[in-house]
Amino acid sequence: MKKNIALIPGDGIGPEIVAEAKKVLDKICEKCGHEFNYTEILLGGASIDAYGVPLTEETLEIAKKSDAVLMGSIGGDAATSPWYKLEPSKRPEAGLLAIRKGLNLFANLRPAYLYEELKAACPLRDEIIGDGFDMMIMRELTGGLYFGERKTIEEDGVKKAIDTLSYDENEIRRIAIKGFDIARKRRHKVTSVDKANVLDSSRLWRKVVEEVAKDYPDVTLEHMLVDNCAMQLVRNPGQFDVILTENMFGDILSDEASMVTGSIGMLSSASLNETKFGLYEPSHGSAPDIAGQDKANPIATILSAAMMLRYSLDLDKEADTVEAAVKKVLEAGYRTGDIMSDGCTYVGTKEMGDLIAKEI
Repeated sequence: MKKNIALIPGDGIGPEIVAEAKKVLDKICEKCGHEFNYTEILLGGASIDAYGVPLTEETLEIAKKSDAVLMGSIGGDAATSPWYKLEPSKRPEAGLLAIRKGLNLFANLRPAYLYEELKAACPLRDEIIGDGFDMMIMRELTGGLYFGERKTIEEDGVKKAIDTLSYDENEIRRIAIKGFDIARKRRHKVTSVDKANVLDSSRLWRKVVEEVAKDYPDVTLEHMLVDNCAMQLVRNPGQFDVILTENMFGDILSDEASMVTGSIGMLSSASLNETKFGLYEPSHGSAPDIAGQDKANPIATILSAAMMLRYSLDLDKEADTVEAAVKKVLEAGYRTGDIMSDGCTYVGTKEMGDLIAKEI
């Protein structure tokens, strides 16, 4: 298989962790006979330094012509970086929002998986953790409260802020289809999360999700109110497979789910459009305080590359191989600083990448 991959090294530790993910992908190509052609493009602070803007039209066009985009971390230290003296529309994160919009990336996937070897880092009790958990938060990314009409007015001398939460049936249907498709690649269960006892938007959400579910008789659908879901994530996280929800609920629940895994340095993510195209990135930040020191954990980016193999390139076996390699390295006791524990062997960014590639 020949595919074109756009690489965005990004800022801070981004170039280091993307290099290790590329190392692992190259090993997959060598083993399985694939050919990935990489084009490196700039986004965020690196683009500001080079071009004066966080995203250029040329960068966006290269990304659009690729089969997938693999990205490191974007941004810097807001207190010290000159990037944050610019107006908000020209700061690093503005480039990230712009590329998501330009690529129509409406579906955000945030897996939360607890490795047996990292159980000690999980804040939940052993009896709650049980045999561990493996869930996927599927968050609608371009609609809802964050993108609705908003204004601040004054009525009778009193200031009043108004934010509008709206979804149309097409926005709901396309994210629901993505959720059910991904459930078919996993354990065939979707938990649709809403607030249908209060909100009209949630009642429409529930109605459309039920319509979509009819086309997936092999996938089990359950509904759960968002407040109950927040409670269940810390009461019994093992019950979830795919959590399908709207923008604001997904924002909150995915952060809660990431906390119970024990380390954000292990968490991958993907943002997809209506085709198989996606942008893949670690969930953590750019950590400028350790940039260039061979201290960053590359596993989240490597696992993001595995998601790319699975969801954009339909290379499920190759994705399984990468994930198994990560698990074997952890089982052997190798750790970067953020997941280090007694009795384990400390390794840097490059060595962790080498170890995972070797296992492949």
